[in-house]
Amino acid sequence: MNRFQFKPLTLSLLAASVVSVAALGLWSTRTEAADAPKPAAVAKAALTVALTQAKSSQLPVKLSANGGVAAWQEASVGSEVSGLRVAELQVGVGDSVKRGQVLAVFASESVQADVALARAALNEAQANAAEALANGDRARAVQGTGAVSAQQINQYLTQEATAKARVASAQAQLDAQLLRLKQTQLLAPDSGIVSARSASVGAVVGAGTEMFKLIRQGRLEWRGEVTSAEFARIKPGMGVLVTSPGGVQAKGKVRMLAPTVDAATRNGLVYVDLLGVTTAGQSLGAAFKPGMYARGEFELGSTGALTVPQTAVVVRDGFSYVYRVGADSRVSQLKVQTGRVVGEQIEIQSGVKPEDKLVASGGSFLSEGDTVKVVEAADSKPKVAVAPVSPAPVATK
Repeated sequence: MNRFQFKPLTLSLLAASVVSVAALGLWSTRTEAADAPKPAAVAKAALTVALTQAKSSQLPVKLSANGGVAAWQEASVGSEVSGLRVAELQVGVGDSVKRGQVLAVFASESVQADVALARAALNEAQANAAEALANGDRARAVQGTGAVSAQQINQYLTQEATAKARVASAQAQLDAQLLRLKQTQLLAPDSGIVSARSASVGAVVGAGTEMFKLIRQGRLEWRGEVTSAEFARIKPGMGVLVTSPGGVQAKGKVRMLAPTVDAATRNGLVYVDLLGVTTAGQSLGAAFKPGMYARGEFELGSTGALTVPQTAVVVRDGFSYVYRVGADSRVSQLKVQTGRVVGEQIEIQSGVKPEDKLVASGGSFLSEGDTVKVVEAADSKPKVAVAPVSPAPVATK
């Protein structure tokens, strides 16, 4: 039986053909795998957010200014008598006093002695006047009869008039001494608060020497400094909210505007009566002191504005931004100009339209182009799962 015999060249060609067919099959498989469409990658949400929109609101228009707190009127209380020693001081700095209350008492011994002398002089003058009056009556009775000369009658009548004048003079001197005795008690000219006391017990003061300073009626005022450009916007009777350095706020009302403007600073003073504090448990006198520097806001009215929650605004590098959510759930960063802040709302002056859907909170965790998951505001709160309650078994008889 004849066997086939293959030459080496034939075997080489056969092996090369097999390798080529295998390589062609492998290339075809890889080409088909590369041409097959890949499934689209789903972007992962960076944050779950609730949406909000800018809304139209009426916001108050306020004008801020600084100024000092001062007494509405300060009374200077001094001695009206001279050369008397201060025997007693009955009030101190910070005390509240009523009109007519005794502030200080002077030593009155010397004045009482002068009163006694004046009273004695009055009694003497009245006795002399009684005698002169009797002589005058007798002279008038015999006048014209010739029993007494006309010169003598005139002397009696002159003595009578002189005696009456001396009585009036003595009475005036007694009244003056009684007034000095009354002035040995220094009385408050008006109700108010003692702001200063310069007197001391034992000192001998002269007439007109200031002993106390009194804030009349305890009334304080705030004198705000306003530029000449804004001076015309303020009217008497306008409401003002004044804040002390300690943070206590007081309501006020514009009483008057200064008739002139300072030539050096071009600022004018606005006099504001402080009516009462708005913080519970605080009194006006405890929160505001004369000489204190305070800040005030004049209420000029209200205007319309677009507002968003303060949580929707993110501050970065000194600028304010909000994040708008597009139809593809991607966020874009918008630079905005903010304005007034009232409560939890902040005014957006530019950069946002009312129809824009904005991230309500959490914007500080987002960047340009991030994908977010949008939920309703109510759904953003965690819900408490309630387990189903199985019905109670029915008792069988």
